[in-house]
This record gives sequence, C-alpha cells and structure tokens, in this order.
Amino acid sequence: MSRSQSTGGFLGNASRVVVLFVSKQSWFSLVVVWLLAATAVAQFDPPVGYYSAATGTGAQLKSQLHNIIDGHTDIGYNALRTALQVTDEDPDNPGHILLVYDRTSLDLSRIGGSLSGWDNGNSWNREHTWPRAHGVDSSGPDNSDLHNHRPSDPQINSDRGNFNFGGAYGGQSYGIVSDAGTKWYPGDADAGMIARQEFYMAVRYDGSDSATTDLELAAGDPSGSLLGDLNRMIEWHFAAPADAFERRRNELIYGYQNNRNPFIDHPEFAWSVFVDQANDSQVTLAGGAYTGNGGTALNINLGRVYKGGAGPQSQSVTLSKAGVDGTYFGVTADGAATSTRLGSYNAFRTGQTDSAQMVVGLDATSSTPGLFSGEVRVDNLDVTSGGGSGRGALDADDVISLSYSVLDHPVASFAADSIQQNLTIDLGTLPRADEVLPVSPFSVFNYAGAGGPSFASFLEIDAIIGQGDTTQLQLSAAPFGDLEQGEAGLLDAAIDASTVGLFSATYELLLSGEDLVGDQTQSLFLTLLATIESAGLPGDFDADGVVNAADYVVWRDANGSAADLNGNGVDDGVVDALDYQVWRENFGAVAAGPSSTKAIPSPGSLTLLVSLLTHTPQRRGRRR
Repeated sequence: MSRSQSTGGFLGNASRVVVLFVSKQSWFSLVVVWLLAATAVAQFDPPVGYYSAATGTGAQLKSQLHNIIDGHTDIGYNALRTALQVTDEDPDNPGHILLVYDRTSLDLSRIGGSLSGWDNGNSWNREHTWPRAHGVDSSGPDNSDLHNHRPSDPQINSDRGNFNFGGAYGGQSYGIVSDAGTKWYPGDADAGMIARQEFYMAVRYDGSDSATTDLELAAGDPSGSLLGDLNRMIEWHFAAPADAFERRRNELIYGYQNNRNPFIDHPEFAWSVFVDQANDSQVTLAGGAYTGNGGTALNINLGRVYKGGAGPQSQSVTLSKAGVDGTYFGVTADGAATSTRLGSYNAFRTGQTDSAQMVVGLDATSSTPGLFSGEVRVDNLDVTSGGGSGRGALDADDVISLSYSVLDHPVASFAADSIQQNLTIDLGTLPRADEVLPVSPFSVFNYAGAGGPSFASFLEIDAIIGQGDTTQLQLSAAPFGDLEQGEAGLLDAAIDASTVGLFSATYELLLSGEDLVGDQTQSLFLTLLATIESAGLPGDFDADGVVNAADYVVWRDANGSAADLNGNGVDDGVVDALDYQVWRENFGAVAAGPSSTKAIPSPGSLTLLVSLLTHTPQRRGRRR
C-alpha cells in the first residue's frame, strides 16, 4: 500500500456506473471515460504535504490527524446560512441546494427574506449531523463547523431528532429504523457521507478546545457525548465511497475553514482509527498469476493489427477481495494504459468477501505502427499490518500489463543491409560422386534495414516452388513462421553429384506476414547453378579421360619440374619418377563412372608402350 499524497479518482457512485459498459468496446469510448476520470482526480485534492505528518496507525494516527485539522477558522453559526448555500449547491442545478437525507434539490430563488436564499429556517434549516444532545456545545467551534452541518428539510430534521444513526446500507429509504434500538437511517445517498462527517467530528473534537467536549463514536445505541452506531458507519463508509459532490464540498469547506476532512481525502485511515490494526483484506486480479505477498499479475494483449486496422478493444477485469474486512484500493495507470477506475476512491465492502469490475484499455490508434503498452496498478490502501503477510498494508500490488501492436507489412530479403529479392548462387564445378552433398545454408531476412518498414509483423514462408534441375539442385527447407523483424531464417541447399552435367534450378519462395486482416503475400527467387564433372583419373595428365601415350608425353615434358606440374600424379609438388610410376600402373585406364577401369589399348599404343618401357627412367631423389 502507499501512504503518499492522495491522487483522487473517478468518484464513488460514478465509477459504479461506468463499469456497466460491455466488456469489449471501442478504444475511443474508453478514453472518453478515462479522461473524465482523470479530470476528476486532481480537482479536489488536498495541497501537497497536507497529510505528511499522518504516518502512524491507531491512536497515534488519530492524534496526528487531530493536530492537522485542529485550530480551524470558525466562521460562526450565523454564517452557515449562506455558506451552506455554496457548499451544498446541487451540481446539476445551479441556484439549488441538495438537502440531506431526502436529497431534495431546493430552488433558492423562490425563497424570500432579508438574506438571499434564507427565510429563517422555514424552507430549510441547519442540521447538526452530530446533535447537540450527543455532546456538541452551543457556543464552541463544533456548533458551527461546516463539516458537521447539512441543509435539511425542517420537518425531516425534526423527525431525525437526536437519534443515533443505524440501519443496513442499501434497499431502504431514509428515516427511523429498528436496528438494535430505534435509530435514524440517512438514506443510501447520504450514508457514506454521514459516516465520514462523524469520523471527522470524533477526531477533530477531543475536548481540548474551549466550550467543546471529547466526542467519540461507539457501537450500538449510546448516549451522552457518544454517537452511534459506529459499526454501521464503518459499513456505510466502505459501501459508499465519496462522490464528486462530497469531494467538492470538502474542498469548499477548506476554503472557508482552512481545514479538511481526512476521511474524505484518505478514506483508508478509517479502519486503523476506528476498528483495529489487523485488517485481513487481500486484493487480487481474477486470472492473474500469483507474484507473492498477495500480489498478482495479469498480462493482456489487446491484439496485433496492420496499420489502419481495428483499434484496441478494451476489456473488463475482475478484482477480488479475500478476507472479510473492508478496504479501499487505489488504481493508477501509466504509459498508454487507461482504466475506468482511477485514484483512491474505490472500496470493497466490509463483513464479506467482495469483487468489483473495471474496464482497462490503451489510448492508441492503428494509424501509426509501433508497440503501445502500459500498466494499470492496483494498491490495497489499508495502513494496518496486523493481518499478516499479504494482508492489509502488507498486500503487494496487483499489476495489469497491456500491449497492442500496430504493424507494417514485412519485407523479405536475401540480404540484411539491402532489399534483395533475387539471388543466384553458382556452386562451381564439383567431381562426380554417388552422394548428395550439402551446401552451406543461406539466409532469408525479415528486413529491418534502410528503406524498410519501421515496425513489421512476423515473416512466414508458406511454400517453395522449384523449376529446372530440382533433382540435382535441391532446396531442403521446411516452411517457417514467426520470423521477427531483423532476424534471419536459414535455408539449406544440396547437390546430388551422381550425374555429370551442367545444372540450373530456380526456386520461388512464397512468403507472407502474420495471419491478420489485410495480410499481403510476396516472393523471393533463388537460382542455383552447378557443374558436375567426371572424377579425376590417375595418370590421365591431359585430362582426356584415358591413360595413354599422350599422357607419357605430358609427363616427359614436365619431368624434373616443380613449376610445370601437368605430369604430377602424386601431388607432391614435383614431376619425377614417382609420377611416371602412376602413369605406368594406370596405362590403358579410361574414365567410366565413379571408378576407373582398364581398357584394352590400341595396337599403336602397345608399340609405344614397349618402346617407353625399355627406356624407363631411374628414380631420382626428392628435391629439398
């Protein structure tokens, strides 16, 4: 939880309305709601540092808050006649005031009298929400404190009398109720506000001011300077967070009295001050991954579209509260994230587990390619730590991470630094062999260089179509997908070297982007070239495919040379008697497939052979 300056929020009942939107809607509708919420956040915030001294819990926190709001400017009881016309003005009907309990919007222009809008209490009067009969003095600052007073219908004020407050929240009108005694229910619209007014009074007045009494709240149906029912007020506080009317009223009273109601600005203080230090609440995100100490994380991908496609669709998220104690929770959004709940005016009811919804999204359009992202963070604001790990103040934040991608169409290329859509690879001349020879793999890039797209989708190769000598020149590549921009996919080629000849094959690579609306296809063209020759024949120095007398002549002319190696049959860098021996042993052999065979020599060749053999050279020593 955080105890920093309150940031406000989309307020109370208003936030309960906006979550009735469908779970998926256009980004524009969500952003409008989010902007309205954001506007309300800061409008009625306390000054920075106003509550900086409120650092404790329990009795210490109560004392700190008392010191912050004590010594306010007392405007006097008579001044309430005009001040309440300002503080309680109906925001939907200028010139009207909202009366407490029945919430009548009273037209002040119809009220005559020497004082504008006031006719000596005939049309409306000043209701002490904390009655004088329960300890408010008739001459002290508590008697004229605007935080305690509300304009009221005179008859309803009389009906309320000095009853303690009571009654279950929801489903009943204002008036007298039977709730462990005869009590007064303020009505659903005022219940939470009344509770916070009385919280203020119990903290502000401790009897230290002249002509005041120590005002305290109590459970049940107390008397004297005690006011009840505290248990019901706690219930109302968590069931009905402050709305815009209440927050505006607090800000206006601050202008008159120079003090504020802490339980409007920081509703999370109420549990610690008035209940205990062991709040057991734990807030989690439905479907979120547990991150420890009560925290959860939820990743929401709002989609990937091509530029100009559909905008991001917002989604409804469910927040759940474990534990039976009530708590307030804060919601913040950063990056491009939006939420229909913002600020600290969000609450889970007490006495039960609870859940709530909020609609989250991203402030983004599909007009510009890029990755849009943001986080919505939920913070359990309770300030107590006695509930243990993962509870109350020890409950870790819950984080919603949102993303949305607007994509360019990918560009396929054989090169990383330029767009190359045609590639010819000459594999050169290779000797015939009864095997398929692998070729070093080559790359296909999802191009990210100059002149390419700024934020491209994945690249996929869907099919390969070959033409030409595809038996000899093979492209062994299974179609691949999800190739990110800037990455390369490898394709393998191979040569079947079992057949002699000149070979050429052209392959068309059919590629596309992601399977999204508006996807486009493209092609790359790869040409492979190779020459397969007969394997070398030992002693065939003139490479004519047969070992005969002509090869002897080549050897003879080069004999003794280390420069002219045409007669070098043993590949030792010098032409000598060893090379002659190779020629002699293979005389008559011809090239016939992968292995050499001896052919029957022609008569002329035999005659030359006899002549040559009678003049066999002596072996010479190796040159060093």
